[in-house]
Amino acid sequence: MNNNFNTASVMSFKQHFFHLSTAAAVLFNLTFPSQMVWSAPPNSADVQSFIPAKWKILEKVQGDLNADGLTDLALIIESTDPKNIVANENLGSNQLNTNPRQLLVLLKKSKGYQLASSNSSLPTEGDVESPCLEDPMGEGETLSIQKGLLKISFHYWLSCGSWYVTNTSYTFRYQNQKFKLIGFDSDDFHRASGDITERSINFLTGKVKKTSGANEFAESTLPEKVEWSKLKNKYSINLEQIKFNEHIEFE
Repeated sequence: MNNNFNTASVMSFKQHFFHLSTAAAVLFNLTFPSQMVWSAPPNSADVQSFIPAKWKILEKVQGDLNADGLTDLALIIESTDPKNIVANENLGSNQLNTNPRQLLVLLKKSKGYQLASSNSSLPTEGDVESPCLEDPMGEGETLSIQKGLLKISFHYWLSCGSWYVTNTSYTFRYQNQKFKLIGFDSDDFHRASGDITERSINFLTGKVKKTSGANEFAESTLPEKVEWSKLKNKYSINLEQIKFNEHIEFE
């Protein structure tokens, strides 16, 4: 069966951290791409034309994404509306920046740039429902372009309420005028026990690699256990369809 994301289980990262070992799957049926925060111009000679008023660029990377020899761009932008800086009376920071973020992918053309893809589901810096959750895009590079592939990575950890640290990355390839998800990688690290578990999915082959047995605190290298399996479902997912602010279980 070929699925456009409707067999992937999703939950909030708050639920993921508190129930990592026994996370209950919640089916999520996604039919339409993420709605754009604003109406961006489809083509423009000026990159700044794609940035709405009172928004700023958080991160920008460049590289050839469609093998035409031209330098394309991937941007993460964020609103600067002061109304979205909210007070927090619970654990965590005194203030939370809940301004929305947007991912833009711009392909270089002979006369400027073309908006090829966008996604408005990036996690915000602050999370009202989980104020102890640090900014998932606050450590390291979120975007990278290597060998024509676009990779988007997140780093999740809570300063209170969970021992887990989770890293996730999504890899996309431009084909048939779309950015298709071809790879997903995640690793979970338990700050108390030191145990590390890794999972890597190749959507082109359907193969899943799970690695366990490593320990950050072990005095000597421990033998790792590698398990291979196949996805039960086939996925055809575009960049616009991904919910980056949800924990996804591909099955």
